[in-house]
Amino acid sequence: MNILSPKKLKIEMVHDINCSWCPIGYNNIKTAIIDLNIDVDFHFMPFELNPNMANAGEPIASYFSRQMGWNEHKLLEYQGSLVTTAAKSGVCIDFSKRTHYYNTHNAHLLMHWAERFDKQIALNEALIEAYFKEGQDISNLTVLLNIAEELGFDREKTNAALTSTELNQELSQELAHKVSRIKAFNIRSIPTFIVNENTLISGSNSVQYFKEYLSDFIKESSVTKVAVA
Repeated sequence: MNILSPKKLKIEMVHDINCSWCPIGYNNIKTAIIDLNIDVDFHFMPFELNPNMANAGEPIASYFSRQMGWNEHKLLEYQGSLVTTAAKSGVCIDFSKRTHYYNTHNAHLLMHWAERFDKQIALNEALIEAYFKEGQDISNLTVLLNIAEELGFDREKTNAALTSTELNQELSQELAHKVSRIKAFNIRSIPTFIVNENTLISGSNSVQYFKEYLSDFIKESSVTKVAVA
């Protein structure tokens, strides 16, 4: 008897902590994975939208005015639509609290550190809650350490990873390797998902889109096992 047995998928999400569409894409692909009941090895890759932004950040209204030329009406219209779309994906974005964009380098370092302990998913979800719902300053070291400690990280060791010369250089070098991989794919927008290290899915997309795409991918990558009766 022939039985189709899907291989375990590796999915790497290219994202930024500041990106409004990234948690939407994350929740949608997560729901698709759960609905399909498939085995996935999920990781995160850094894509800093504003690597030169000061740690103090910039008000979102100022950012869109400077970058896009948007007035207050245009911004509020966009934010209203975004909040509705996010809510449908189970993401809470509260612009009464989330007022700034911040430098996300340290948050990405922390995400990379979390990978050593298989806690990237938990940390990503905690950062989404802290930034999009609560408006916390995710460039602030104390804020990041508080989040990490709540997830069971050793505060002293995590602080050393983010601040000590040796560990920070090691993490930065490993992070730079991930960035070079992203550049090799010529990724220009986020979120983007890399499946099994060679196939890209771009955009936040719908749950149904992810389900159809992953279903096709599973069928293509299935292996046939022969069971002898």
